[in-house]
Amino acid sequence: MLMEELNFELIQTERLILRKISPSNFIFLFENYSESEIKHVLGLKTEQDFEKEKNRYLKGFTTYNQSIEPFQLIYRDSNEIIGGCGFHNWYPLHQRAELGYAISNSNYLNKGLMTEALEAIIYHGFTKMDLQRIEALVAPNNNPSLKLLAKFGFVQEGILRKHYNVNGNFEDSILFSKLISEFEKP
Repeated sequence: MLMEELNFELIQTERLILRKISPSNFIFLFENYSESEIKHVLGLKTEQDFEKEKNRYLKGFTTYNQSIEPFQLIYRDSNEIIGGCGFHNWYPLHQRAELGYAISNSNYLNKGLMTEALEAIIYHGFTKMDLQRIEALVAPNNNPSLKLLAKFGFVQEGILRKHYNVNGNFEDSILFSKLISEFEKP
């Protein structure tokens, strides 16, 4: 019953189901369901993960001029939530958003699943969200992400110095972008 009430938007690929968690889905979950039900739907494993999402709900899922478009990655064969991808820092007025992605279950790394997911998400961004620009920020030592962005034709624009706080250490981020004019529909 819970899943039917939420009416998720789905994108399907060969091995994945990408399930969109809209702001209205997110709010509905926290206002109507128990912690265990929320953990199940969001694929949260720990109390810390739950508290992070609850805090996001309490502080607001979006702000007045930007939004997000997150998707859960669900492996079709097992129906297991294995990670997430989508857009954050989405500025509809400026038709740009930042791409984010992660596989949270190490059993699914190095299998080409994020390539499969990003192909669908980039397509979604340019064709459904009317984006003109997709941005990505990557740590200089994150070789898998650097290779993935190169595979999709993202262009390096520069380095944001001391941009990201990782356990009290400020690290640089490399800024990449892909424009609608560089996008080829499959």
